[in-house]
Amino acid sequence: MASAAEQMAQNMSWGAIGKATELRQRIFFTIGLLIVYRLGTYIPVPGIDTAQLQAFMAEAQAGIGGILSMFTGGALSRMGIFALGIMPYISASIIVQLLGSMWEPLKQLKKEGEQGRRKLSQYTRYGTVVLATAQAYGLAVSLEAGGLAADPGLFFRMSCIITIVGGTMFLMWLGEQITARGIGNGISLIIFVGIIAEIPAAMAQFLSQGRSGAISPAVIVGVIVMVIAVLTFVVFMERSLRKVHIQYPRQQRGMKVYDGSSSHLPIKVNPAGVIPAIFASALLLLPTTISTFGGSSEVLNTILAYFGPGQPLYLIFFSAMIIFFTYFYTKEVAFKVDDVAENLKNQNGFVPGIRPGKRTAEYLDYVVTRILVLGSGYLALVALLPEILRAQLSIPFYFGGTSILIIVSVGMDTIQQIQSHLLAHQYEGLIEKSQLRGRRGGAKKRGPARR
Repeated sequence: MASAAEQMAQNMSWGAIGKATELRQRIFFTIGLLIVYRLGTYIPVPGIDTAQLQAFMAEAQAGIGGILSMFTGGALSRMGIFALGIMPYISASIIVQLLGSMWEPLKQLKKEGEQGRRKLSQYTRYGTVVLATAQAYGLAVSLEAGGLAADPGLFFRMSCIITIVGGTMFLMWLGEQITARGIGNGISLIIFVGIIAEIPAAMAQFLSQGRSGAISPAVIVGVIVMVIAVLTFVVFMERSLRKVHIQYPRQQRGMKVYDGSSSHLPIKVNPAGVIPAIFASALLLLPTTISTFGGSSEVLNTILAYFGPGQPLYLIFFSAMIIFFTYFYTKEVAFKVDDVAENLKNQNGFVPGIRPGKRTAEYLDYVVTRILVLGSGYLALVALLPEILRAQLSIPFYFGGTSILIIVSVGMDTIQQIQSHLLAHQYEGLIEKSQLRGRRGGAKKRGPARR
């Protein structure tokens, strides 16, 4: 039988958003900051030759116009102040998370509670500045080498670095403000909006090639059907769980004895999320990106001949790296079996038939390892299928499984947060009604007192 909370969630109407004042303010605040982000993608970096930049980016669509342009919402192709997007912050946060699971000083910081988390956030911001500065310097040098700077020199490099690093830090601040005062995860929503904003132009370009006869109508219909099928499959897999049964023993508090309860430990089929696909895509596109901006060489041409997008070795290494990062990130960051087993032991919980402590950790590691066979295979399939079709059908825009994973995961997370706020609003309404009824009941007239 469903609990009261589940029944309220089932009967919840989206029309209640109009009555939830705080939720409505959070949604408007989030939309306003996302509009600011989109406007910032159209503000250009000073000193760029716009005509040459457009021609250059049209030729560099395979390397730069792909995943990098996807994560920056088109700002890189326009060379806006948000040209690096939020990627330096994401890279710095992932590096800090990985170091926090392997380096002892950061491990101790994670155990210090709120103060430790603030210190780790501060290290992440410092890392963002360092990574953004290095990437902005490389971008400025590459723009000069490609002949895209109107007045190359030291002044152009400094202005380019200051502008791009400042834009990245402002974008990081926007994401943190959305997370604190808006709805959803701000960093994820910025990437989500950047992907969604580029879809209409890409679809228009795709359909225009169909009208011109470059792509047959059957291919257009097939791509649309495939996108719908992949979205459905990703939603199904992202909601899939492996429930490990957890039992809690009887407890005696004072003179009362409480019966033991049972629960379950949910383990997602894909605990690592979209991180493995992002890592693998960024590393494999690095040679193409270097050759695009820095010029080609014999070594780079040989690497690109075998590891260029759509090549067999590219697909093999792409899938292998996704599988490796899925296992590594899950066991080192997303789901550490030793910590989970220790928490269960501290809460007097145990898996039936498994001793608490080390045996529970070994059992959870066995379960997670088997689940990740399916999870890593699912990630590799979703990431590789669009790459293969894009190479075979010559689709003119970047259609990747990574973008689909981000759209689905961020959309589901945001909807769940909105539902949580609506559910809390309904609880507050019920509490207020019960208080009013209690006051009315207590205000009944008393009968005449006995003499």
